[in-house]
Amino acid sequence: MDRRKFLNNLSVTAAASIAGAATLSGKADALEDAMEASLEEQYRRAKPGHCFVDGRPPRDPDDKRPFYQHNEPLLPKMPEAPTLMDFYKLRFSTNHVTQSARLAMKNGSSERVILACLMHDIGLSIMGTDHGYWAAQLVRPYVHEEVAWAIEKHQALRFFPDLEVGYEYPTRYIEYFGEDYVPEPYLKKEHDRAKNHKYYMSSREITMHDVYAFDPDLQVDVEIFTDIIGRNFKQPKEGLGFDGSPTAHMWRSIIWPNNFL
Repeated sequence: MDRRKFLNNLSVTAAASIAGAATLSGKADALEDAMEASLEEQYRRAKPGHCFVDGRPPRDPDDKRPFYQHNEPLLPKMPEAPTLMDFYKLRFSTNHVTQSARLAMKNGSSERVILACLMHDIGLSIMGTDHGYWAAQLVRPYVHEEVAWAIEKHQALRFFPDLEVGYEYPTRYIEYFGEDYVPEPYLKKEHDRAKNHKYYMSSREITMHDVYAFDPDLQVDVEIFTDIIGRNFKQPKEGLGFDGSPTAHMWRSIIWPNNFL
């Protein structure tokens, strides 16, 4: 994130919150909260929802449609046969997942785990709830079963520490949900089943490389993962969303997130 540009466009409320903090630490916390809110807004803008014309760029005065279909003026237009890299560059909010994948690469993880880290949160482009399951379903036709399984199970594993491998419960979750938060029973069951699975550590590595407070000043170019994607992701020649796969409709929902019908 460009901090100078961000600060120049702060809302009055956010600016007042930062300025009103009594300590330098408090100001830093207020700034981080504002930056997180801005990044969350980027996620929301690329999620499905009716594409009302009101509030969007000026258009032809003779165009009387109440809704747009297909290309949303607030989002870049996608190529006719989009690749996975096109989605990272034009739709996904990437800095969190690229930092996670970079950390996995730095720590010597396998290419499948690095790819899983790169993809583990892309389900947020469709749905925040159970995003691990959405992401796994989205990519399952195009990756090895280990990658999809690891992405899916990180949804549950992240809530349960495994001190033997160095994974502690994230302090951010205490801040988010409170100290008394207990994960839903289905998550506990998923964790217990996953614990004895042959791909357990692949999914656990996602949680270990998940960057809960990622560095806004570190911009990781997704291009560094080009070769890993090329070797481990089956890119359809028709383009994602147009190859007739069981999840093609999900890719189209990200291409045109605000279609009315």
